[in-house]
Amino acid sequence: MNLNSIISGIEVKEKVGDLNLDITNIHSDSRKIKEGGLFVAINGFSKDGIQFIPDAIENGAKAIIVEPDTDISTLNVPSNVSIISVNDTRQALALAACNFYDNPSKKLKLIGVTGTKGKTTTTFMIKSILQSHGLSVGLIGSIAVYINDEQIEGTDRTTPESMDIQKHLHLMVEKNVDVAIIEVSSQAIKLDRVTGCEFEIGVFTNFSEDHISEKEHPNMEDYFNCKLELLKISKLGVINNDDEKVKKIKDLLPDKVIKTFGMETESDIKANPKNTVISDSFIRFSIGINGKDEEIEASIPGTFSVYNALGAITTAMYFDVTANEIRTALKDLRVLGRSELVPNKLGLTIMIDYAHTPSSLESILTAVKTYAKGKIICAWGVGGNRDSAKRPVMRRNFRASCRFYCSYD
Repeated sequence: MNLNSIISGIEVKEKVGDLNLDITNIHSDSRKIKEGGLFVAINGFSKDGIQFIPDAIENGAKAIIVEPDTDISTLNVPSNVSIISVNDTRQALALAACNFYDNPSKKLKLIGVTGTKGKTTTTFMIKSILQSHGLSVGLIGSIAVYINDEQIEGTDRTTPESMDIQKHLHLMVEKNVDVAIIEVSSQAIKLDRVTGCEFEIGVFTNFSEDHISEKEHPNMEDYFNCKLELLKISKLGVINNDDEKVKKIKDLLPDKVIKTFGMETESDIKANPKNTVISDSFIRFSIGINGKDEEIEASIPGTFSVYNALGAITTAMYFDVTANEIRTALKDLRVLGRSELVPNKLGLTIMIDYAHTPSSLESILTAVKTYAKGKIICAWGVGGNRDSAKRPVMRRNFRASCRFYCSYD
């Protein structure tokens, strides 16, 4: 694609060299640049992309995009390599990727799911329901990239970089996908990974403490506002009406069409907690669909799983799904590492869960306590290089929870 077309819509400060070039690939990682590439030199948390310009050129870069404060005259690049200075390199990368892949999100019904917890399970539930409805569905999330039941590529973060998102969406368009679903983290919004995407629906599952650190969010308000951006750029919002912070979105975005789900508060899709059953292997609840009470069962235990299912159902109702399609989709659904039951010959209930926040650890132990018939043993840990402030909170919660819920501390 012509470089002029790729940078269309990007705020450019300075241009040096020929922009009438044919670009064959785009990346912010110099190691992944190929012949005819456009390298976007992003100033990251620990390294400045400018130092990798020579590597990108050696690998075949024809053009470089740099930060606005870069002195282009000092870069000492070959005369046949063009340089473009922009006001925001992360935003430029996202918009360039949209242009390069011909804006694939405009050709799909795109659903974004954000929230502190439940993003992965909710996306898989939406995917399963819509497939049951007969739609072709793509998913981009923390486990992998899928087109229907085929795993296309593994992932190493909740939301990939912008050029990877556009590449995946472009492939989905080529494969005649109808609906694409993306897990959207707060960091993805803050770092422009989903900039340029056109979302049909934005889902906000819940909100609690997480990702407060020097490299992530300075405070909870910034964390919330980043997530709120997803609903601002979506045509329809779907929110948890039982979450005290999330429910305020109706007032924060008065002109936005909002659909709600919950158990305790009157909502568009509401499960009656008195009719809800939670066991060590499934949940069962009833909801009103088209004026009729419908019983739904899902094979993922825990009260939080009811909320995830309600969010997924509320979203899927936009596509006129039926109660039978919902039942079929959720009955035997499994999600890797999310309240995942481990088969064993000992007759024990062994569960793996990606509980990585204080509230999610408490939630999973609360859920287990409601149906456990014997001892509860919990092994827990925290990943490195992330929000260190939550670790002492999780340690306190872990010890308190174990004393209250478990047989061993």
